[in-house]
Amino acid sequence: MTVNNILQYESNIWATADLLRGCGIKESEWPSYMMPFFALVMIESRLVRMFDELKAEIGEAALVEIAPEDLTELIEDKGQGYNFYIFEKNQTLKDICKNDKSFDVDFEAYLRGFDGETKDLLGVDATEGEKFLDIKGVIRKLKGKKVLLGYTKEWSSIDLKPFDNSAITTLEEHIKRRWADISAETAGEQYTPDDVIALIAEIIASKIEESDKLLKIYDCTCGGGNLLFGVEDRIHQRSKRLTQTFGQDWNDALYALAKIESRFRVDSKIEHGNTLTDDKFYNDEFDIVIANPPYGVSWKGYQKDIDNDKTQRFKYLPSISDGQLLFMQHLISKLNANGMGVVVHNGSTLFSGDAGSGESNIRKWMLDSDFVEAVIQLPTDEFFNTGIYTYLWVLNKRKTPNCRDKVMLINASEKFKSLKKNKGSKRKEVDEISRLEIVETLTRFEDNDYGRVFDKEFLYFNKQAIMLTNVDEQGKTFANRLKEGKTSLKLSPLKLDNGERTLTEFTITDYDSQRFGSLVEAFEQDIKPFVSSLDYKEQPLTVTTDKAWYRFDADRETLIKEALGKEEALGCGKIVVKTAFKKGTKTQPERIEITVELTPDYQKDYEIIPFHRDEVANRAAIAAFMAKYITKPFEYLENVVGVEINFNKVFYKPEKLRSVKDILGEIAVLNEELKRLEESL
Repeated sequence: MTVNNILQYESNIWATADLLRGCGIKESEWPSYMMPFFALVMIESRLVRMFDELKAEIGEAALVEIAPEDLTELIEDKGQGYNFYIFEKNQTLKDICKNDKSFDVDFEAYLRGFDGETKDLLGVDATEGEKFLDIKGVIRKLKGKKVLLGYTKEWSSIDLKPFDNSAITTLEEHIKRRWADISAETAGEQYTPDDVIALIAEIIASKIEESDKLLKIYDCTCGGGNLLFGVEDRIHQRSKRLTQTFGQDWNDALYALAKIESRFRVDSKIEHGNTLTDDKFYNDEFDIVIANPPYGVSWKGYQKDIDNDKTQRFKYLPSISDGQLLFMQHLISKLNANGMGVVVHNGSTLFSGDAGSGESNIRKWMLDSDFVEAVIQLPTDEFFNTGIYTYLWVLNKRKTPNCRDKVMLINASEKFKSLKKNKGSKRKEVDEISRLEIVETLTRFEDNDYGRVFDKEFLYFNKQAIMLTNVDEQGKTFANRLKEGKTSLKLSPLKLDNGERTLTEFTITDYDSQRFGSLVEAFEQDIKPFVSSLDYKEQPLTVTTDKAWYRFDADRETLIKEALGKEEALGCGKIVVKTAFKKGTKTQPERIEITVELTPDYQKDYEIIPFHRDEVANRAAIAAFMAKYITKPFEYLENVVGVEINFNKVFYKPEKLRSVKDILGEIAVLNEELKRLEESL
């Protein structure tokens, strides 16, 4: 039966929440009550369907003659699970709910009739540790509220037997999306909408060649499996390739749902655990990788494991506040030599981090290695619990010749259809026509009005550090007054005056005992704060020596020396006053020392300069930039190459200004109207 038919049950499933609401259970807790029962109905429907298929295959008469132990073995060999009640007593959840007097005993026996793995996933026997769906805990709470039978009966009325795996997966996606909307899940976790899954599948299908070779698909943050299994189903609609799915997630309940789903697919493998610290597919590589990892989620809790990772998959480490690019590096490490992938991220993966940062270095490594084929900007308001822009990174280890060392940016922010009814924050969807247009643009790999192809170095930039020497209005610097090899001129001051306080001692051994308990206390509470507050540019700070006195002229931006009634401009520089507390020694007592020196005014600065692939051309471009824009003396320091992907810059469209003629015409009309109003008064 079709997907549209199965979606009628979405409202039936949500009707079960009415009982939860009626007995005072908070809406945010509904998913934890609904997940295990949805899993129960999903398992039962598939086991019953499998049993019906088995009957049709070997005949009901032949089935009766099979010994119970042989029948059990026959069913278990299919790897989809087992239940004593269904296969030996020929009873379902609906049958159990008919007798309210024996319900508790029958329901307990029904649950214990499942195979060991199913009981583990449902949490039938769990007492501590991993409970996954924790149906035992949910049953205990529902019993306490005296609604267990009524709640179970509601679920037993939902008949999924007529539907195939793909249809049930679609229903599961819709239900899990609504769970994600109302539950307090980890910040940054985003449920992937159907239309985005369809777009990802279309991109992947466009690059798949017909072959007898198995296509291995991997999702490192698979959650409940909606993206992983949704892509697999859509690939089957477009291609005859055999597929096998692999996924891992560390959310207990979502892992259990994905694991249950995987048993009804050919040789699908779903594992539980943190992909970044415990990769369950350590020795595997895949043809296709897909993921929608959490956005902006800290990895501080397992920083030590990441720092000590021995797999060499993490070339650089991003900011500890956001682990998205850890997942990106992990996925690239899982691609085989001809593999490709599509990964959903938010905008921080494009531009967060300055040149030399972990994020920028990761982007540069990806582009240097030529792993990135395209980045696609999706519309805002696409996801159910956020309105931000999201981006599809298209990875490809087997680029066609025309794509090598190039990256395509596709601005699909306007490729959508508005929903008739909002779904949380989701107000738009990338409709089928838009999806096909986007895939066609990517396939053609040529510029159009919303897609641009660049040499990958277009996304690089130089961050050139320089040391500027500040000069006064005459272009002079105090550096020119220093002897060769000297970096400053140390003064022997007699007096230091800032207009509010005057210092005449520069080696201080005494202190005011009425104000301070010790010399170090006088230093910490008086001298040190005073020296720290001195600002030669903002205060009339004057340093007097036995031969001259010195100050800074802020208007002319120069140091001034006055001696014998003559004033001399020394060039732009600094008056540096320092103080330190010295402990007593055998030869000297404890003391406060104050030093004053004149230094050139150096200033470290950075210039952002376009990057050129050729090293000689790149150096020439930096030199040309400096000659054009830097007027002060400077020295080159380090140059760091960064990578940033800026959609606003690439696709910026300036607002079209109205003509002066039109504006003057409107002003004339307004003036006439004002004139009429004045006359009417």
